Order: sequence, then C-alpha cells, then structure tokens
Amino acid sequence: MNKTLVLTENFPPVEGGSGRWFWELYSRLPGSQVVVATNNATQHITPPANGMVIERLPLQSAEWGIKSVAGLKFYAVSVIRIIKLIKKHNIKEIHCGRVIHEGVIAWLASKLTKVKVVCYVHGEDVEVAAVSREHSLLVKQVCKRSHTLICNSENSKALVQHLNFADAEKCVVLHPGFDAEHFQPVSRDEQIRKAFGWEDKFSVITVGRLQRRKGQDYFIQAMPELLKRFPTLHYTVIGRGELEQELREQISALGLSDHVQVVTDADDDKMAAMYQQCDVFILPNRTIGGDIEGFGMVLLEAQACGKYVVAGNSGGTKETMRVGETGFVIDCSSPSAIVDGFSMVMQKLPSLTMSPSEFVKSTFSWDVHVAKARALFDRFAN
Repeated sequence: MNKTLVLTENFPPVEGGSGRWFWELYSRLPGSQVVVATNNATQHITPPANGMVIERLPLQSAEWGIKSVAGLKFYAVSVIRIIKLIKKHNIKEIHCGRVIHEGVIAWLASKLTKVKVVCYVHGEDVEVAAVSREHSLLVKQVCKRSHTLICNSENSKALVQHLNFADAEKCVVLHPGFDAEHFQPVSRDEQIRKAFGWEDKFSVITVGRLQRRKGQDYFIQAMPELLKRFPTLHYTVIGRGELEQELREQISALGLSDHVQVVTDADDDKMAAMYQQCDVFILPNRTIGGDIEGFGMVLLEAQACGKYVVAGNSGGTKETMRVGETGFVIDCSSPSAIVDGFSMVMQKLPSLTMSPSEFVKSTFSWDVHVAKARALFDRFAN
C-alpha cells in the first residue's frame, strides 16, 4: 500500500461507528505506512500497537460550505495544514473519512500536491449533502477528483449513484467489521442478568448514540402496547447523546421506570456483557430527512455475541445479517409499526436455528475485513 494519510474528524476518543471502524482497520495495517490526521482531543487514548502516527488538528467547523467567510477560512487553513503533513510524511494517498468536509479538504490539497484521494461514504453523509445545492456541488467535485469511493454498504453505493455523485465504476463496497475476540457468545449468567436488572425479564437492548435516527424514542413509545402482549419485556437503551433527557422524560411520562432503563456509563467490557446476556438486540432505526443508518456495526457485535437481531428497514442494516435466519428487518417508522413488526419477530424467534456468531465471524471479523482492505489498498498502489 502507498504511504497513506487518513483524514477524519471522527476518531477515538470520539465515540461512533465510523471512528471505531477507522481505528480498527488502520491500526491493523503496517504502521510505517499510515498517518492519521484527526481532530484535537483532550482525552488520552492508548497509542496503537502498530506505531502509526496520529496528528491532532482543529478539524471541527460549523460551516462546511465555501460561500461564507468562516467556511473559506476553515478550508484554507485546513488545506495548508494537510499540505504540510503531506510533505512532512511523504504521503502518496489520502483516505478521507467522509466526502464532506474531509473530502473537500483533500480535494483542494490534491490539486496542489497531486496525491491520490480515496473517500469513504457512509450513506447519511451524501444524503445530508444532497439537500444543499452548495454542498452537492462540493461533493460532486470531491467524487470526481477521488480515485475510488469506499462505500460501507450496497445501500450507500446505490445512494451515490442515485444522487448522481458518481458512477458505479468508481465505487467499491467494504463493509465494516467487528472484534471477534472481544465479542463472543457466553453462557447465560443469572447473576449478571440480575445485576443488570433483568431478572425474570425478556431483555431487549439497543446500543448506539442517543439520536433520533437510532429510534430509541419510538421503541419506548411502543413499550406500553408491547407490554400488554409480552408482560416480561424489558428494554435497555445503552449509549450517550443529545436525546438522553428527552428519553428519560418519555420513560417517566409513560410510567415505564420498571420496564425501561437508560445506561450511559457502559465501558467496552460492560457493553459486551450486555450484548452477551440480553435476549434480543434491536436497532429500531428510521430515516430522518436525509439522515439514514448506512450499515450498523452494532448489529454485527450483537450477532457475534450469539444474539438474533432486529433492525429498521431503512438504510443498509439488512446487509449486516441473514434476513430471516440471524435477524429481521421491520418497519420502524412509527411506534405502532414497531409494535406490529416486533410482535411478528417474537413469534418467529423460537424457530431460528442458524448461529449468528458463526455467520458474522466468517463474514465480518476484523481479520476478514483487513484482508479485503489490504488487497484493495495494494491495488490502489499498483
């Protein structure tokens, strides 16, 4: 592979699926060939074992366009910083975490340095850009300049083509992976379940940022009706985000304090234990304007722990599972739709026989993922 600069605002310690994806992928590649340019962080992280260099820069901006003075200044300063890193580390290739704004920075820098540009596409990034004429024009230039667009799902690839940002020939699909050593099935442990508040309950969990697209709000609103049908049902929301207070108020207003909990302090080990000890995992995602779930790494992690999964029929979630065998996709566009869809799932669960963990391990483990990525990056170099 070429000496590569990974340009991404989303990277640990910032939480989120794409940041974790980039960490897991590039920390498994030869460190001498990777430099990461990411946002400033005050929180300490353990340096990657492969020795890759991490450069911290101010990459946050409230303005992603170029019509405003603030936007122009942000891009001008960022391009200068990236060109300095290109020269400092003898970079031959830039991998952008998103088409905008990282892709715009790389596009402008490449016009002056001739480095190759590769951009990741997550689905929601191009959907959001499409609602702005200015952002759409920028994304089209980024896609035109890019050697390849790496899409996290077939759904994201289809979006790029549907929005006329690029042709299929420029797109490749590389699904994110999961840590097969950290996420594994274990035996049911009643003591652990009791500690989680799941004693004598049918435990359903959601892991993910507390935001509208993830759908925790609608599942909570569906709970009163679901409890009439499944009295032992218990729902645990795991994550942090802007909807935390709203979700807690919903729980209180609906009188669900004994049936729904919000957990915001789960570290990696506790999260894995919750995956392992729950009964079913659900990501009740829905499309909000242009905001979609491009893939859903949490669905891989849950299956890796041996759990059948349920997801909204929006975005690329169906690509994480064998639909009807290791999981289901249902309509999550309203609380009533969730009630109907989840009730159907509860009827079908006892008949499932395929091992979710074996399926994802053979298809999505980081070892499998990195081998595919390395072959792709070597192809870029040649």
